[in-house]
Amino acid sequence: MKLTKLLTGAAMALGLATSAMAEDKTKVGFVYVGPVGDGGWTYEHDQGRKAVVAEFGDKVETVYVENVAEGPDAERVITQMALQGADLIFTTSFGYMDPTINVAKKFPNVKFEHATGYKRADNVSTYSARFYEGRAVQGTIAGHMTKSNIVGYIGSYPIPEVIRGINSAYLHAKKVNPDVTFKIVWAFTWFDPAKEADAAKVLIEQGADVILQHTDSTAPQAAAQAAGNVITFGQASDMAEYGPLPRVSSIIDNWAPYYIARTKAVMDGTWTSVDTWDGIGPGMVGIGEISDAVPAEVKAEALALKDAIANGSYHPFTGPINKQDGSAWLADGEIADDGTLAGMNFFVEGIEGDIPQ
Repeated sequence: MKLTKLLTGAAMALGLATSAMAEDKTKVGFVYVGPVGDGGWTYEHDQGRKAVVAEFGDKVETVYVENVAEGPDAERVITQMALQGADLIFTTSFGYMDPTINVAKKFPNVKFEHATGYKRADNVSTYSARFYEGRAVQGTIAGHMTKSNIVGYIGSYPIPEVIRGINSAYLHAKKVNPDVTFKIVWAFTWFDPAKEADAAKVLIEQGADVILQHTDSTAPQAAAQAAGNVITFGQASDMAEYGPLPRVSSIIDNWAPYYIARTKAVMDGTWTSVDTWDGIGPGMVGIGEISDAVPAEVKAEALALKDAIANGSYHPFTGPINKQDGSAWLADGEIADDGTLAGMNFFVEGIEGDIPQ
């Protein structure tokens, strides 16, 4: 009987210790707009999640939900994560902004991090990358390499993040090729391979021999590969499987250092609400290897631009720049302020077409 009691007591103690260890884990949740296998945006966020696991091991537990539609469904998923004990929740798409704020009000002890938005609270931080810096590099390569002088651009939604990218790519393509024109197709989706492929095909039919995209799948790469004589750039992830042609370089989102730092801040009690907007210099935006399909002198020019942006000696939005209607925006040498860039709702001079309302 005594032995039984001792064994029972030991088992209970072990159970309590295991339970305490489980409770000591920091639980981190991730809400994704696409599938983790999209090869682009969501894939890179999930690489960041895996980096958190690799960094902290059994001190953390991570959970994620993929393919979460922006809007009411997102609020339901975020709420469920909070109810299930998440200490920190990363919501990784622009359309999760209001759902994140709404849920955060109900769970003041949970920390929230919203990607690409602008609404903050005591327990809500915001973070994004300066993708427009990478677009400047892409635009430089595109302007040099187009033979038709038509560059196609697949836009997701007409929000400032996407408009900034279009403007930056156009300005830098125009610098190296005054004859270049941009054609823009709005897909009104972040991830829909069929729509993205159709958009690429439409642009190619309109004469574009360079395709840039602000959508998340590799479908435009496949469409360009099938068409032949069309070059592309990886979006959010390297998409190197389509190199050396059509994919000649890429913008790579590197979320891992940020996710590790913010998780650590929750662990050690130093987390505060902040707004983070980093680019090439801090390493949040990477430029994928430029393939040998790009002439050496063009590659050198693109890499020099990357370095100048990284060290702060050049800003992609440096005047003189006019707005689309011809009105002055930036004087010679003037640099755009972050407030204007964050809320950008206009095209620069030379881009044809209207921004959908």
